[in-house]
Amino acid sequence: MGQRMEARGTFAERAESGERPSGERPGAVLSSELLKDQRVKVAITDLDGVLRGKYLQKEKFLSAADSGFGFCNVVFGWDLGDACYDGAEGYTGWHTGYPDALVRIDPGTCRRIPWEDGVPFFLGDFEDNAGRGLPVCPRQLLKKVIARAESAGFRADFGLEFEWFNFRETPRSLAEKGYRDPEPLTPGMFGYSILRSSQNQPFFTALMEQLRAFRVPLEGFHSETGPGVLEAALVHGGALETADRGALFKSAVKEIGHRFGIMPSFMAKWNSRLPGCSGHAHQSLWDLAGTRNLFHDPLGPHRMSAIFRGYLAGLLHCLPEILPLFAPTVNSYKRLVEGYWAPTRPCWGLDNRTVAFRVIPGSPSSTRVEARVPGADVNPYLAIAGCLASGLYGVERKLELNELPVRGSAYAECPGPRLPRTLLEATERMARSELARELLGSEFVEHFTRTRLWEWRQFQDSVTQWELERYFEII
Repeated sequence: MGQRMEARGTFAERAESGERPSGERPGAVLSSELLKDQRVKVAITDLDGVLRGKYLQKEKFLSAADSGFGFCNVVFGWDLGDACYDGAEGYTGWHTGYPDALVRIDPGTCRRIPWEDGVPFFLGDFEDNAGRGLPVCPRQLLKKVIARAESAGFRADFGLEFEWFNFRETPRSLAEKGYRDPEPLTPGMFGYSILRSSQNQPFFTALMEQLRAFRVPLEGFHSETGPGVLEAALVHGGALETADRGALFKSAVKEIGHRFGIMPSFMAKWNSRLPGCSGHAHQSLWDLAGTRNLFHDPLGPHRMSAIFRGYLAGLLHCLPEILPLFAPTVNSYKRLVEGYWAPTRPCWGLDNRTVAFRVIPGSPSSTRVEARVPGADVNPYLAIAGCLASGLYGVERKLELNELPVRGSAYAECPGPRLPRTLLEATERMARSELARELLGSEFVEHFTRTRLWEWRQFQDSVTQWELERYFEII
């Protein structure tokens, strides 16, 4: 009993102090009031960025608060449809018997869920048997890259933007329609529409107010071009905090939308005739105190510092080797086509929205680069880890930014080779890349690429609507 009470106090003290790794912003206070709740919701993130979790009774939560708790490692051994990776097991599979792995709760992620009567919520991540971060755990991978940045004297700042379509559907209604002809929330193409926001004011208000109460604050929110499309910019912050917000944002939007009879979708591209959905990542490096933006130099070309130029050179150099981190699904590559606001080649420009990396040479506080390759279907932890690891690679090796900024359309003027066109091509390149292993670790690369090849095989074995319409009668 004495040990259990000591463990409770330790966890509570860490949460109340806002303790987070890597100097992140503090979480909500774990007070005696929280401990009065009879249940707590906990979650982890799988390789696809999907939250997987459970409710714990208060007593179970408190006993696991410092020692961790077991969570079946099948969450890294199955796909989006819970089909086990048969023949692509890697870290886990039938050969391991799918044992439990240890999840360690992060006290700094404490928050309450407004649409569930304020039930307490925590994120956790996986450790191996030696108490180290599990190499295939996305959140642990990001923490490892953050530690690398801090050892070099940098604090990474990120901000995520997401676009997504909204439909007047439920999971059941759409399944009954065979996922065909979903009804958009609004008709037509009407970006930045004041009219559309007022017409759906209860949903808009719930998103803004309840996301803020859930500690996922929005910096901006508006309609985008396309029927029922919205875009939200999350408030920027440290890399881990921003990735947490990104994963929680996508899940929360779906939960809030369901209450209004609205089904949000973060597919990269659901309709070939419409623009896709982005998941842009704004980023910069600061000193460890977080007081000086190391990307800004008023005397440098385009007000870019040498650190900024090296970081950008690293992003450009590494992108083709780790593209599946930013385009993780078969559908991702339907978005990366010319003329639809998504990049197709590794190039950069100054405030240019056709390039892969848009440099924003602003004030000492706002100078940054926006990675425009990621779609809304990304796992935020992997996308941020990929960006930060690539940028650090360029800084550490003092890579030269030899490419000139693209001034017009990157579709016409970018001289570089096209990015891989399919998930298969991109994954095969990543699987044989020594650079990817240097950036992310061999264990992660081996397992992650096996899962992407599995995803491609499932697609190859399927019969699509396109094939039925093209061949059924005429061939």
